[in-house]
Amino acid sequence: MSLFLPSLKTCMASTCATASQSIISISYAVLCQCLQVTQATNQIVMNCADIDIITASFVPEGGEEINATGFNYQNEDEKVTLSFPSALQKGSGALKIDFVGELNDKMKGFYRSKYTTSAGEIRYAAVTQFEATDARRAFPCWDEPAIKATFDIALIVPKDRVALSNMNVIDRKPYPEDENLVEVKFATTPIMSTYLVAFVIGEYDYVESQSSDGITVRVYTPVGKAEQGKFALEVATKTLPFYKDYFSVPYPLPKIDLIAIADFAAGAMENWGLVTYRETALLIDPKNSCSSSRQWVALVVGHELAHQWFGNLVTMEWWTHLWLNEGFASWIEYLCVDHCFPEYDIWTQFVSADYTRALDLDALDSSHPIEVNVGHPSEVDEIFDAISYSKGASVIRMLHNYIGDEDFRKGMNAYLLKFQHKNASTEDLWDCLEQASGKPIAAVMGSWTKQMGFPIIVVDQEQVSDDRILKLCQKKFCASGPHNGEDCPNWMVPISICTGEDPKCTKLKVLLDRPETTITLSGVSPDQWVKINPGTVGFYRIQYSSSMLESLLPGVRDLSLQPVDRLGLQNDLFSLSRAGMISTVEVLKLMEAFVNEPNYTVWSDLSCNLGVLSSLLSHTDFHEEIQEFIRDLFTPIGLELAWDSKPGEGHLDALLRGLVLGKLGKAGHKPTLEEARRRFRDHVDGKQVLPADLRSPVYLTVLKHGDSATLDTMLKLHKLADMQEEKNRIERVLGAISAPDLIQKVLNFALSEEVRPQDTVSVIGGVAGSSKQGRKAAWKFVKDNWEELYNRYQGGFLISRLIKLTVDGFAIDKMAAEVKSFFESHPAPAAERTVQQCCENILLNAAWLKRDADDIHQYLLQRKAPPV
Repeated sequence: MSLFLPSLKTCMASTCATASQSIISISYAVLCQCLQVTQATNQIVMNCADIDIITASFVPEGGEEINATGFNYQNEDEKVTLSFPSALQKGSGALKIDFVGELNDKMKGFYRSKYTTSAGEIRYAAVTQFEATDARRAFPCWDEPAIKATFDIALIVPKDRVALSNMNVIDRKPYPEDENLVEVKFATTPIMSTYLVAFVIGEYDYVESQSSDGITVRVYTPVGKAEQGKFALEVATKTLPFYKDYFSVPYPLPKIDLIAIADFAAGAMENWGLVTYRETALLIDPKNSCSSSRQWVALVVGHELAHQWFGNLVTMEWWTHLWLNEGFASWIEYLCVDHCFPEYDIWTQFVSADYTRALDLDALDSSHPIEVNVGHPSEVDEIFDAISYSKGASVIRMLHNYIGDEDFRKGMNAYLLKFQHKNASTEDLWDCLEQASGKPIAAVMGSWTKQMGFPIIVVDQEQVSDDRILKLCQKKFCASGPHNGEDCPNWMVPISICTGEDPKCTKLKVLLDRPETTITLSGVSPDQWVKINPGTVGFYRIQYSSSMLESLLPGVRDLSLQPVDRLGLQNDLFSLSRAGMISTVEVLKLMEAFVNEPNYTVWSDLSCNLGVLSSLLSHTDFHEEIQEFIRDLFTPIGLELAWDSKPGEGHLDALLRGLVLGKLGKAGHKPTLEEARRRFRDHVDGKQVLPADLRSPVYLTVLKHGDSATLDTMLKLHKLADMQEEKNRIERVLGAISAPDLIQKVLNFALSEEVRPQDTVSVIGGVAGSSKQGRKAAWKFVKDNWEELYNRYQGGFLISRLIKLTVDGFAIDKMAAEVKSFFESHPAPAAERTVQQCCENILLNAAWLKRDADDIHQYLLQRKAPPV
């Protein structure tokens, strides 16, 4: 394209017409863009989707207006070509476009979001979601991250509505053509990418504060719910100064608004100065919100505000470097929450929530490198996944640990100052960190971002007098077993080692830059254990020799190993068993060593892996035996915690109690079931309202062992719930119901008006994840309703999420063929890789079951057999 755009200035006026109580779905707008023509041309090509251009003209500086004579839409490429009768000459000018677009229902571009007033009236807000490539649905533009511009936005809106955009309001005046409308003008934005532009028109209340560095912070909530914005406001006002200090770069805008949107596909979106959120990612009710919701809000606020610097001030050059935005924000959100809420022990939770999740996905043959070459923008949606976010965050955590906090901050500051208001690539960040630290960052990190997968470090040891000789060998780890091919990739692996003498202190650090090496640890007596990767920071799995593993097990039982290392040890072994490298029975024996475990996150990871195993064994006739194993393992900690919180307990105790009671209730532990039913009855009858932290485990337990009356009561609670968090809490557990006719009722409910479009996916996923019957029914439901579901979610990450949640748990070879065949005849381009990953997981599950089912069954039977 022959247009050079150093400082495109966009002035956009948009009119939203109104019909009694809702904004109707047509918006008319005028766009004026200042351009520099670098080479004479009679055509201008722009991005444009779902827009009808009425007129377009170009006015050269000091010259006559030239009207465009043709508009040629290339719908597949989402472009329009404007043709002019004569060549536009070199020089500056203004492009003016009058156009009509639609307020769609697809939760992308400029769309309408449905909400209900306190009087029960349905109304609509008009909101935007432009990342990755949907600004072009709101106005014709050059919709690529590297084509930055300043934006002057004016909105013509109903006078009784709130109108917001990236910048502060500089003028609000009656609209001369209609007394019910006002024109709202916003200050000029800094130079920025189109995907970060935002505007919202609707009915909202807000709470306001100022950060210690003088930035006005507002949290916008549904009308009447301003109090629910106070927690996010507190987090945001603490977070802005934290990032300013961490980066040594001030927040560059005069204000920041955080707003809760009713219909919202993602968790949140970092639009510069106007961050949009799902209601559940922003609103906290002091009485009715659970501890995990508070934690999620804190993390999401921390994530989106980090983007104001890392992503907005400095933006990736192209979507290939998306991971840099998302991986970095997914790492630093934990740093920020640890600063605001040290009592959350959030870094241990990172290992369970992000690190192990990324390892599981990246072990698949159908994974992808962190850096993915993106050709067509339609390929972008597919890389908003656990590799970009969670593996990205994990390798940045490893990098931060490798170079140390001081040099890391120095390098970050240099990067932000050098590229502010510009675009950058992964290599640009490595250069700045390399200069700050003097370490070979590009060489080390290239092995983690440019090739997919990660290594397994195989460790053996030998004692020679007072020295411990360690032999370390790296191979690519695959979910189907170790990679034994000729062309085995290598990584540059930062290795840390600690010993039983001081489990928290690293005794030695080395960089493993070859397939194998030998290391001598001096002064390690024969009775001391040796642990690789203390803190579980390095992004790799470990396979210890049997003698080394044996020596580490007492550290699990007596808790001398750090919680994060107890978690990592168990998670590695579980992964090795799935890959067929050890027997699953070995892992079950290890799990029994966790009976004294006090740490929430360790239990959470253990619970998650037992859930995977329980799902796998639902394909056998001894599913009840694994439930008994779960009951035996969780009963002691359940008895210790009991049902009611005690004085002096904190955040993590509340999370642990909810986890343990839910696990026991689902597994059919009779005393837990009876108490859950009693408390549920009291809750429904209004005698004793359930504390928010007990609602999920109680709802899950009574539904799992409930009948049609239980389901009807739950659906009634859903209808009466005023808070989206409570509705979501109920939606996520409805699938636990067991009877086939009730499962079908839940699936039909998922597509009803009662469930917000973005939440349908978690209802169907809840059904698929709860039982063998549920999995079959959910898959059939998705196939039967594919057209409706695909139209609703196509091109977004929710379609991938729907597919993964529905089919990932199958464990029969022929199901992989069925899934593959269905998506060949019903293509979903944005979910192509997800389909491959699901088929691979199904085959892996089937192989695991064939290999280990008999041994697991024998072990579960003999552990209950009376001693001879």
